[in-house]
Amino acid sequence: FGVTNEFMLMRDILNDLSTPYLCIIGNHDCLGTGKETYQTIYGDTNFAFTAGNVRFICLNTNAIEYDYSEAIPDFSFLDDQLANFPANAEKTVFLMHGDPFSDVFNSNVSRVFEQYVIHFPNTQFCLYGHSHDVSVDDLFGDGILYYQCPNIQKRIYLLFTIHEEGYDYEVVEF
Repeated sequence: FGVTNEFMLMRDILNDLSTPYLCIIGNHDCLGTGKETYQTIYGDTNFAFTAGNVRFICLNTNAIEYDYSEAIPDFSFLDDQLANFPANAEKTVFLMHGDPFSDVFNSNVSRVFEQYVIHFPNTQFCLYGHSHDVSVDDLFGDGILYYQCPNIQKRIYLLFTIHEEGYDYEVVEF
């Protein structure tokens, strides 16, 4: 619920992992001063990085928590990412909290969002987790799949392997 102690506790738990991690801001994280706390502990709510030849675009899609005083998703950020797409990146993956058409996403811009997604080089898939279930959907009928991952309480995670021909994924229960 955007409480500083929750962010710090989660950061400490994640820092004990033996694997790298990143955090995407969720709708509950935006409550109160949560966005500011998130930014202090984890960094920007919109960010991108390249691993190998894959560009990962990480987005705040929690429009329901804002009063439309700022663009969610931030299309200026996406414009900048398109204009400055790294030369060594050949593929794109989108990570976000809520998918287009979900109750947290600004559904007025879902189709605009799709136009951005399809214009990035070789978009592989989009990954989100708002509703805490496993699902796979071609939301726009454009061949780009949107994968929903559950919350960790369900003791399930999704494992993606990106390779030359595309990617594979599996649902891992533990």
